[in-house]
Amino acid sequence: MLKHRPEPSALTGYALNPLDRFSAKRDDPAFLAALAQAPETLWYVIGKDRPALKITESGPQALFTGEEVAALGRIRESVLLGRDDTHTYFAGLLDDGVIVTREAADEGAFVETNQLVIPGRPDILLKDLRAIIMESSLPAHQIGALGHAKSLLSWHARHRFCSMCGARTELASGGYRRDCKACGAQHFPRTDPVVIMLAVRGEDCLLGRQPRFNKGMYSALAGFLEPGETIESAVRREILEESAIKVDRVAYHASQPWPFPSSIMIGCIAEAVSSQIEIDRTELEDCRWFSRTEVETMFARTHSAGFLAPNPAAIAHHLLYAWMRRETPQF
Repeated sequence: MLKHRPEPSALTGYALNPLDRFSAKRDDPAFLAALAQAPETLWYVIGKDRPALKITESGPQALFTGEEVAALGRIRESVLLGRDDTHTYFAGLLDDGVIVTREAADEGAFVETNQLVIPGRPDILLKDLRAIIMESSLPAHQIGALGHAKSLLSWHARHRFCSMCGARTELASGGYRRDCKACGAQHFPRTDPVVIMLAVRGEDCLLGRQPRFNKGMYSALAGFLEPGETIESAVRREILEESAIKVDRVAYHASQPWPFPSSIMIGCIAEAVSSQIEIDRTELEDCRWFSRTEVETMFARTHSAGFLAPNPAAIAHHLLYAWMRRETPQF
């Protein structure tokens, strides 16, 4: 635990995940088997990228016993998440054949809207993780663990074959590696770095919106870090590409695990040295400068045009809020 004031990253969604991951013992199959079978071990379950929740009288529950997991249907992969003071936690990936889709997805929606069910189990809900965190229906540490589980199991679902020789791979090291017995290659879970940044100029900051955003919501610009780039170079390139705004100095502020499917959001503040915006319409629906006073009304939900700040689940919310309170680097 942190002895002093938490760093900004600790306050972002999906970040609270204080499990001991047993990294030094994950290559011991007997150790892993004993943990998985221990009575105090609890499980998170993922089905088609969505957490499974038990519907109970006291509300939705994300944790299952081993027997409850077995009753759900075939588990394709299982991974070790870690241990806290009282329990060990694993995560299981339900086989797709266990799940039925009841309606088509709205691909433009911020939250997945298709209905996924396990036939014969009306007590089980498969729910989009973004919806869960926005509803605050689970404790923060469980949200972090679910993000951990979702990222890891999504990688396993998409990497069943060796990229070197094409042979089928096997889960190893408690889920933190896949091994190819055919050619000897080892494959490790992937995390994609994304820069998300607030360009600032005096008392103004630059925000944009994509068509899929909730009505009225504006957010920080963002984009994937490319091979051979520094974080600072990626910040400058993405801002220039999406808005034509030129940037000089760049400062890191905070980071956030983003399990959609598996990224690390690197939050930065950038010093804008130009002001004329040219919007890249393939990326953004709109992009504009907002004053610090306007941002205050966005958080208060009193903006005259109905504009809103990003949801607290996103690092953009915390980046913008910190800038509003002058808690970020002042260029």
